[in-house]
Amino acid sequence: MKKVLLLGGMIIAVLAACSKKESTQENFDHVAQYDKDSVSITSYLKAKNITASHDPRGIFWNIIDSGDQKNKPNQNANVTVEYKGTFLNGTGFDSSKSVSFDLNRVIPGWTIGMQKIGKGGRIQLFIPSYYAYMQYGQGSVPPNTPLVFDVKLINLQVK
Repeated sequence: MKKVLLLGGMIIAVLAACSKKESTQENFDHVAQYDKDSVSITSYLKAKNITASHDPRGIFWNIIDSGDQKNKPNQNANVTVEYKGTFLNGTGFDSSKSVSFDLNRVIPGWTIGMQKIGKGGRIQLFIPSYYAYMQYGQGSVPPNTPLVFDVKLINLQVK
């Protein structure tokens, strides 16, 4: 009987937490946050004298080396990359010398941005929080934080 009550209490707590999260998400103004992030990214690019392109979905990028244009990833590709992630203030929060993953299993900013270069290419991605960790944050990344990644595409396997 105690197990049933405990389980029932846990289910109610989970449902209440989900309800609060959905309510917070519904009340969150993604457009206003995207506008704020775009201003921050544009200011960053200007201060660093970086000429970047802008995707209609909201990603900014600077291709340093386009790589092999005949060997580009799609959104389902498995990629091996070397990267460094920083905040707009230059503070690093993540990096790897060689890591592999499916592009459809990472933040949308990576999924969109990495399809712009080919094997051996290098790109800088400037990602608004909406295409990263949104209003939730993740690990050392605070909520509503635009991110900068310098990424080299070492290898890929198109699926």
